[in-house]
Amino acid sequence: MTTTDTSPAITSAHRGRKRNLLIIFGILALLMVSASATYYWWSNRPITPIVLNQQEQLTLDKKVATVQERTYQAGGKTLILTEKEVNALFHHNTGMGDQVRFDFANSAIHARIRTNLDAEIPVLGGRTLKAKARFKLVDTESNPAIILDDLTVWGLSLPNAWLADLKGQNLISKLGINLEQNRITEGIKDIEVDHGKITITLAD
Repeated sequence: MTTTDTSPAITSAHRGRKRNLLIIFGILALLMVSASATYYWWSNRPITPIVLNQQEQLTLDKKVATVQERTYQAGGKTLILTEKEVNALFHHNTGMGDQVRFDFANSAIHARIRTNLDAEIPVLGGRTLKAKARFKLVDTESNPAIILDDLTVWGLSLPNAWLADLKGQNLISKLGINLEQNRITEGIKDIEVDHGKITITLAD
């Protein structure tokens, strides 16, 4: 006749393994909840206006004054603006620094938008618009351009058909601006966007 061993030692070991499994599952559940909460916060974090401190503002003022200088003063041909300075300038001139934020990537600009829609807009009125876009600044031949690479609204990357096939096209041309024989563009030798800064090199 076969008997089942139900000694206290075996029972205790079984309970110990079960308790350990419960602890592991509990830790995994907490990690998943924490990761989800972190992702939700990061995706819905508010946009705050960029405000420069006194020293940063003085540095930016000097850069702007150099570009606007009317009297003769021989100087350099390169203007470098940081991502922070551009966002501060945008907020200063538009007052929309709490709705739009620009990030500089390699030869591209990322724009993050967070704004409340007009309550009178059908269906979507009164909701908070959360969108982000990526613009490339050079075409396949390394010429200056503004090319819409992607537009994401409320976490969905919109199909090109919904954007009138604007993805991949040079928006400068779409706006009817002719870069050839354009005095402004002829005065710019090169524009380079890198992580955290934009460098504008003027022509002779």
